[in-house]
Amino acid sequence: MADNKIEKTGGFSHASIETNNFLMIVLILLTVAVGGLVEIVPLFFQKSTTQPVEGLKPYTPLQLAGRDIYIREGCYGCHSQMIRPLRAETLRYGHYSVAGEFVYDHPFQWGSKRTGPDLHRVGGKYSDEWHRIHLISPRDLVPESNMPAYSWLAGAALDPEDMAPKMRALRSVGVPYSDAEIAKGGDEVKGKTDLDALVAYLQVLGTALK
Repeated sequence: MADNKIEKTGGFSHASIETNNFLMIVLILLTVAVGGLVEIVPLFFQKSTTQPVEGLKPYTPLQLAGRDIYIREGCYGCHSQMIRPLRAETLRYGHYSVAGEFVYDHPFQWGSKRTGPDLHRVGGKYSDEWHRIHLISPRDLVPESNMPAYSWLAGAALDPEDMAPKMRALRSVGVPYSDAEIAKGGDEVKGKTDLDALVAYLQVLGTALK
């Protein structure tokens, strides 16, 4: 009897919540929002997640152009850039990923999809020529690969005029590019191709932390 009385006189009974779809959705969203804030907000005030690791430098203009090509071609759809702190992963890929390695990435390229291997520590693992061949004709190096060929990248020239606006936009969100670096950004990619840029980006991944 006491339980029935509480259920009838309370603000929300189980029955009223479970039979009201709108109320159920609102309460679920509220619960998820509060839980998310409690977990996420403190991260904005921890140095380990907001300060760059020692030795981390902003992308050069060529690397930055390569990163944009990496995103444009959907490479993140098959390759993660987050090594989990699990023995099986660190044995295969190297030191696990830390947030301080990605403070200059907007957005970062973490993820869990691994049709292909994790790329976070690929920088310096292979030569530039290996990457070029792998991008142009993947199965020449990895016969079992199902990655498509990106042969057109070798014939696509970068536009130097694109670099200054990109670098200024990144500086507005905290990437420490100087006026001088922005001014000469276009010169550093002049005469370079999309393939050159993508290889330069791949070769810097994970090199700040050994």
